[in-house]
Amino acid sequence: MSGWPRLDWASWRETALHLQLMTQIVGKIRLKLTPWLNHGWHVPLYVTARGLGTGPIPCAGKRIEIDFDFLEQELVIAASDGGTRRIPFGPGSVAEFYASVMAALDELGVEVAIATLPNEMPDPVRFPEDHEERPWDAEAVTRFWQVLCRVDHVFRTFRTAFLGKASPVHFFWGSFDLAVTRFSGRRAPVHPGGVPGLPDSVTREAYSHEESSAGFWPGSDAYPRAAFYSYAYPSPPGFAEVKVAPPAARFDAALGEFLLDYDDLLAATDPEAALTMFLQSTYDAAADLGEWDRAALECAPGLPGVPRKV
Repeated sequence: MSGWPRLDWASWRETALHLQLMTQIVGKIRLKLTPWLNHGWHVPLYVTARGLGTGPIPCAGKRIEIDFDFLEQELVIAASDGGTRRIPFGPGSVAEFYASVMAALDELGVEVAIATLPNEMPDPVRFPEDHEERPWDAEAVTRFWQVLCRVDHVFRTFRTAFLGKASPVHFFWGSFDLAVTRFSGRRAPVHPGGVPGLPDSVTREAYSHEESSAGFWPGSDAYPRAAFYSYAYPSPPGFAEVKVAPPAARFDAALGEFLLDYDDLLAATDPEAALTMFLQSTYDAAADLGEWDRAALECAPGLPGVPRKV
């Protein structure tokens, strides 16, 4: 298994949903205080050496950072003027966590009012009104973060082989997935919208340009197992019929994207190499069928301390 932890959605579903709602609260704070960046890149969180974090957020003449520390099992809110607040993780309600976060921000002199309805989740309940007692499986959360660390490394390495416009590797708290996206440089047809939980204006801005995107999610009720995905927008003719690698990867017609189940990755002799094959082969399909200018957009993968040859 080469150090890649197992991740079983059913065994930690309730904790995963608890964590997703917690990340939405923190993500919405970043969203509210940060100037809009193309494709919603001001929204996500980032994998850190201890969990997930916002990076610096501007507010009231200073900066704050909010970090999920999955080693100490606590949320850390740090301000550039020296103030720090810590909120322990554990069983409880989303309403309690929301109140604790907002109180900590108030103590740090940060004024922010967020939209309290969760995004991209079925039957959402506003954070202050969600008093359901939810469990907290600290071991499962730590395993999830360890998986994110390994996936983040592969995604970041894959990103270095592209000279064109590409997203950071970032974690979207709405869809609860880690993603990286490459762009052809051309405008895309206007997206029809209709994504549950997202305003059409946000969706259309996010998909304003041709892209090939890949990501990882830990599972959901709609697809109850961890998996990697890859899609193209717009999807070029013949995309669904392409044979991609590794052999376990397949196109899911209902979702409209290629999938590679995480358990199939664990079964590979070299999971990192198998994931790289999935990223490369699905991108090849999107770029070739979409007639991207690959000679101008691509380069060899980066190496530490070695400038790219020009």
